[in-house]
Amino acid sequence: MLDQIHLLAAVTVLGVLEQAYFFLQVIYARRRFGISPPNISGPPEFERIFRAQVNSSEYFPIFVALLWQAGLFFHQGLAAALGLLYLYSRYCYFMGYRASSSERLAPIYFSTGVLWILVAASALGLLHFFLSHYTGLNVLRLLAA
Repeated sequence: MLDQIHLLAAVTVLGVLEQAYFFLQVIYARRRFGISPPNISGPPEFERIFRAQVNSSEYFPIFVALLWQAGLFFHQGLAAALGLLYLYSRYCYFMGYRASSSERLAPIYFSTGVLWILVAASALGLLHFFLSHYTGLNVLRLLAA
């Protein structure tokens, strides 16, 4: 069974490490700009780093759920590759937002597109599972015939 989930697990660990990196960037920014918790306002440079981290954290559970569903029900390799694209685009988003609020736009649109592809893969995989499991209809065999 582990050979069916090892890529998903690896991408998940990379995602957790990326989130930890974003958290650390907020800690460093707090020290640099002298902003003690629970304060979340300060110079625009701090606020952009803080917002980039919060926004990335808000999307992380959605990403992980879709990654695993697409990987388990559709294709592990495709889901893992999309997961790596998502993590890279989130990194670009964070770095872009850190520099300027307008620099975040292209990476956020790209990462959202990747999430929609994961949604589609998850839905197709689940649909195929339900059809084959509950009705005996194997769509893949019908397409191959």
